Amino acid sequence: MIICRLRADTWNGECNKMQYAIELFFNEEMEKQLFRYAQRIAEEKLSTKFLEYKARPHVTLACFNDVSEKEGIEIIKFIAQKYSAIPVCIGSLGMFTDTKTIFAYPVMKSSMYEMHRDIHEYFRGSDTRGWEWYLPDVWVPHCALAIMHEDEEESFYKACDLVLREFEKSNGKFSAIGLVKITLPAEETFVAELKGV
Repeated sequence: MIICRLRADTWNGECNKMQYAIELFFNEEMEKQLFRYAQRIAEEKLSTKFLEYKARPHVTLACFNDVSEKEGIEIIKFIAQKYSAIPVCIGSLGMFTDTKTIFAYPVMKSSMYEMHRDIHEYFRGSDTRGWEWYLPDVWVPHCALAIMHEDEEESFYKACDLVLREFEKSNGKFSAIGLVKITLPAEETFVAELKGV
């Protein structure tokens, strides 16, 4: 799934040039808890777009237009060996109203910021045009639960209400990091478990 926060005006234009995302994945139990919100939105016939990407819940660290898969995989391996699994609490909800994206917001840890900065340092020189909101100092870490820019506005409001009413705080950990090809459906090119998993 394209979890990178897509602008509605670039969905059919610039977005076609976007290639890879670096994503943090949750442990299995937390993943199931978060995925349930997307399933509920689909069950209520509000939107199925999230499910069409066939991606698991995650937090995107960066998106790039020109990553070499070989180099990207080596960087992911290095990051996975450097960082231990990160405890995470999903404590609140949010939305990007321009793209009608509903998301869960992780309580931030210093290790998440450090990993984020490392990723951008190791991929320095890669093309981030169109993904500026993932750069250091402007990053909004989030786990998308619904991406509804193609759905009716009323469906978006109903989905917001549904998730708000059913939301429960959850605790788990980030257990893996991956290089994901931005396609429909998404393609996990390479995933590595973090230390201690």
